[in-house]
Amino acid sequence: SLTGSPVTLKILQNWVPRVSHYFDKEHYTYAGHQIVIQESIEHFGAVVWPGALALSQYLESNQEQFNLKDKKVLEIGAGTGLLSIVACILGAHVTATDLPEVLENLSYNISRNTQNLNMHKPEVRKLVWGEDLNEDFPVSTYHYDFILATDVVYHHGALDPLLATMVYFCKPGTVLLWANKFRFSTDYEFLEKVCNIFNTTILAEFPESNVKLLKATVRKN
Repeated sequence: SLTGSPVTLKILQNWVPRVSHYFDKEHYTYAGHQIVIQESIEHFGAVVWPGALALSQYLESNQEQFNLKDKKVLEIGAGTGLLSIVACILGAHVTATDLPEVLENLSYNISRNTQNLNMHKPEVRKLVWGEDLNEDFPVSTYHYDFILATDVVYHHGALDPLLATMVYFCKPGTVLLWANKFRFSTDYEFLEKVCNIFNTTILAEFPESNVKLLKATVRKN
């Protein structure tokens, strides 16, 4: 069951589109910093999707409600790294994760956009949803204040491992912020599963982009 009445927002066009055949460099501005993102057309994970724009914009605008300063933040399915870079600029200890084939571009974007800033140095790590979580991120060592996920739900076969990954990292006290463009019935089925497991609130909706932004926390027994 969902709680809360979401605000209705629009994704602001705060980037300058560039046109090229292979690599696109997109220029964004968040929290007073220009961010340059290199995209690759080879991988789903190497393009900036609307959910990342929506959540970046929301975190920038709602820093009192979600204060990331000195918080431990894990992004799953970080893609190009835009959201992780924004979280870093907002003062978080960020760990950006994705599949091995995406990590090179992800690392490039994150290091390039954070290297000269006085902030916690972000970490980039491999995370395959549902695999080796106990080995790579043992519960005794890793506890995150925020889990960020954007446009991780679309037509793919890894929805169950994704849900298992969200459950694994969401401990008492952890806030999961998930923004997604809702396109398919499977997206809504996944949302229903999230609502069955977590306390879930819709924070914002971006109707023009079909993006919903949700906050989920562990149910107290």
